[in-house]
Amino acid sequence: MRKKDNYHGGDWASYEMEHGSEPLDFSMNVNPLGMPEGVAKAIASAAKKADRYPDPKCRRLRRALADHEGVPEEWIFCGNGAADIIDRIGAVQKEKGLALVTAPTFSEYGQALRRWGWEVKSLELEECDGFRMVESFLEKMGKLLSENEDQGSGTSGERIVFLCEPNNPTGITTDRKLLDDILRVCREYGAMLVIDECFNGFLDEPEEHTMKDNLEKYPKLIILKAFTKLYGMAGVRLGYCLCSGGEILERLGNAGQPWNVSYLAEEAGLAALKEKNYVDRTRQIIKTERAYLKEQLSLMGVGCVYGEANYILFQWDGGGSLPEMLREKGILIRDCSNYEGLEEGWYRIAVRNHEDNDKLIRCLNELKIREGQYER
Repeated sequence: MRKKDNYHGGDWASYEMEHGSEPLDFSMNVNPLGMPEGVAKAIASAAKKADRYPDPKCRRLRRALADHEGVPEEWIFCGNGAADIIDRIGAVQKEKGLALVTAPTFSEYGQALRRWGWEVKSLELEECDGFRMVESFLEKMGKLLSENEDQGSGTSGERIVFLCEPNNPTGITTDRKLLDDILRVCREYGAMLVIDECFNGFLDEPEEHTMKDNLEKYPKLIILKAFTKLYGMAGVRLGYCLCSGGEILERLGNAGQPWNVSYLAEEAGLAALKEKNYVDRTRQIIKTERAYLKEQLSLMGVGCVYGEANYILFQWDGGGSLPEMLREKGILIRDCSNYEGLEEGWYRIAVRNHEDNDKLIRCLNELKIREGQYER
């Protein structure tokens, strides 16, 4: 049995070292269209000027992002991927106190916060609720934040809440009214609210779900964004955040090395923002292929299938290790059993193009038939 490494997904390197060929990678939730040609050309052209230092303030990219997001340029901070900004958020608070994260969710929140000395507590999302945040979540969150105010509890210091919208690995979004209520409770207790919207662009109606319209009302609201997923730029490393709190953004900038965004990455970001047709085409493909994958999994008898973005979480009740069996066929998927709140048998797959998705479904059907679970 292969040792289970603590990777986020996308570990193509170990497969290539072992097999000498490239896998079909469903473990990485990146745009199935790949990097736009315009972005690749921009990176190649930028290489001619890579002998100079990048702009530490990313001024040209921030101006373009301000127009793209409809927010003031002063509300934007750019980083070496969203992970860079997550780490900086954990670092900059003066008194590390209580941090709340959902479970399951992206592990980097908790890892970064613990690394900087935060006490991290999980708010578990129940399978009986479809892994959605419900009204009881609000009560639990408020109770923990109120306990943090009591100096006698031993949990003094700053408070911070991390949410992923849509959540990873479940692909589930939260009702907008409940998100507004969560923000209200965070304001009541002076807690910072960080909402990761890195997968927002894959939703059918992304503008209906973003919390950008609350930025001006609450300076302690931070929204995370990234070029990584939507523009197929995982290897470029480029992310940004939106926040109306000038002091917070200044501290983020001082929390790490100044040239955290390379000249090549900034040029790539500027080119990506021009790719309007590419994004429209992406959303249509994701919508169609997500429905196809869900339907096919359902026909196989897979009862627990979740996902509203460009990835799907499902529970496989067959025998053996599904990742190992698919790896033998040249396919990588994400084993989610190391997510807090999930157990053995939960897996995540990206939504790819139809040819790739069809190959995955055929392989899963073959495994079902081999296990004698059904005939098709």
